Amino acid sequence: MPLNAISNTHSPAETRWRILPQGDRCLIISFGEQIDAAIGRTCLAAARKLRDAQLPGVTDVVPSFVAVAVHYRPGGHGEGPTYSTLSEHIHALLADGIPTDAAGGREIDIPVCYGGEHGPDLDDVARAARLTPDGVIQLHSERRSMVFMLGFAPGHAYLGVHDEKLNIPRRSSPRTAVPQGSVAIANRQTVIYPNRLPGGWNIIGATPLVMFDPAREPAALLQPGDAVRFVPISPDEFDRIRGARP
Repeated sequence: MPLNAISNTHSPAETRWRILPQGDRCLIISFGEQIDAAIGRTCLAAARKLRDAQLPGVTDVVPSFVAVAVHYRPGGHGEGPTYSTLSEHIHALLADGIPTDAAGGREIDIPVCYGGEHGPDLDDVARAARLTPDGVIQLHSERRSMVFMLGFAPGHAYLGVHDEKLNIPRRSSPRTAVPQGSVAIANRQTVIYPNRLPGGWNIIGATPLVMFDPAREPAALLQPGDAVRFVPISPDEFDRIRGARP
């Protein structure tokens, strides 16, 4: 299926997308192939527009780095959408414009204790990046990072894009258990582990904040579109914040 071009509602640049089937109950709207903040904001804005449209039969709309998944419940005898009818509706909606200026989220500061017991891979990352550990911390915390998506586990935030110097591959040997709150990097991205989970990313620090709490509204502390600034804190400050949380 060819890419479709539209004029973005709030940008002179053209937005292109491709709609492809993903099984018999999902379709994918692809906006690109590389992780990029502008593409990420387009995905978030498109997802918001599709949710607001409340298309019949659609059960969920999930944005990611470069695409939006639209889950739907097909039905026989005209009771639910088919891939063809749903993709036609989506094409029409997107062709009307995607207001990406509405895709921004909140600005949030996340305290992080870097290195030591909280960041066992910091020294390895510094060597791979040809930086000092303090240099890695500075690059990681000096500017805000966009939350592109939540995935892998509830409240598990994926952020990026960082300086090319932090384009470090994942560990060759994944860990079977990464502590809750661990802040880890790989491939110019950052993840924050909301719970104790397996993972192969390079752990450079940890936050004492609770990233996912089912009793909280919303349960996930971070949401797609949020702009996060990592704030370096001391081990004593980490313990103080963790001890003070409910």
